[in-house]
Amino acid sequence: MVKGEQEFRRFMRKILPDAVKNAARQAMEEAAERIAQHMRQMVPKDEGALLASIGWTWGKPPEGAMAIGEVRSSERGLRVVIYAGNNTTMVTNKRGIKFQNALIQEFGTKGRKANPFFYPVYRSQRRAAKSLITRRINKAIKVLNDG
Repeated sequence: MVKGEQEFRRFMRKILPDAVKNAARQAMEEAAERIAQHMRQMVPKDEGALLASIGWTWGKPPEGAMAIGEVRSSERGLRVVIYAGNNTTMVTNKRGIKFQNALIQEFGTKGRKANPFFYPVYRSQRRAAKSLITRRINKAIKVLNDG
């Protein structure tokens, strides 16, 4: 940890204008939606309920969803969670045990081949999402300095 880092962060939180925070929020929303769209393209087409369940939200995912990825900002409280699955995508095996279909599709089972749609997209898009957020924040700061 760098000496004075906590004080600097507190100072920046106080003076950081709403325009910069809004730029970060909008960029995070845009990045999360791009990732979710790519995941919807990769999910097996015969899995309509699973396809419809892929999305993103601020904070916690919906009940029954599997949060497998997130986009965070260094600004406290800004956290977008990308998720797949919900209560309608739960499946039951022959023994009566419930499983989330999103995980079964992503990783497969002993008798079922994996159809990864979440992690490959998330890993390939994560860097672009961070770059988008950084560019938008830097642009907002530059506008403040120029104005």
